[in-house]
Amino acid sequence: MPAPRRAEPAPYESRTGGRRGRRRAPKRTPLLGDYLGYAATFVGAGLISGAIVHHPLDPTRYSLIAVIGAAVFLCATILNEFVLTRSRPGAAKVCGVVAASLALSFGIGMLSGGLQHFEDFPERAAMLIPFGLALSFVSYVLRHRPDRWRSILGPAGILVAVTAAVAFVGLKGIAQEMAAQPGGDGHGHSHGEEPAAEAEPKTTGTDGHRHEPGSSESPAHGTTPSEEPATASSPAADDHGDSGHSH
Repeated sequence: MPAPRRAEPAPYESRTGGRRGRRRAPKRTPLLGDYLGYAATFVGAGLISGAIVHHPLDPTRYSLIAVIGAAVFLCATILNEFVLTRSRPGAAKVCGVVAASLALSFGIGMLSGGLQHFEDFPERAAMLIPFGLALSFVSYVLRHRPDRWRSILGPAGILVAVTAAVAFVGLKGIAQEMAAQPGGDGHGHSHGEEPAAEAEPKTTGTDGHRHEPGSSESPAHGTTPSEEPATASSPAADDHGDSGHSH
């Protein structure tokens, strides 16, 4: 019976090629870059949410904050999607990603800002929350799942739309009830714009009349009215002096 043949070793070239293939592991993205992209995403969304809610208080200031927040969010998107992944997409894809990311940032900002400051701005938050929910859903699908854009009009999209409509009606009613309560002006959030306290009433003198500061009619501080002239000496005192202490 012939002995079994020994397996021939693989050629030297193939073994070395396998070693080289094992050594070439995919490069990891820098840890600092991942952190910056992650943090900038939430910082930008936070700036946008605060600017949207507080915009009526100072339109110029909070418009600038919203622009800065949008710029930070877009920089984070470019860093996460193109720089760290080293992808070179076409111009159409870049524009689509940027537009969807910008809409997503404002949708999340409207939703989170309205939830956070509903008690302070009930009328405004009642509109921001449902519209932010709908906008964030649509922009999320276009941004992260563009191949499923038909789901916006499907069961998932209908569910989101119904939820937003119910939230709008319910929150609007709550906001109206809060405004109808005594003192419920819907602006419990202090921003340093309260009117100054009324001036205290002018003090009155001891005679029951008001005196203006520096008035000539009021006596000087620390002085008393002039005393009446001394009364005439009594006859007994005169006799005491004339008699030379005679009793």
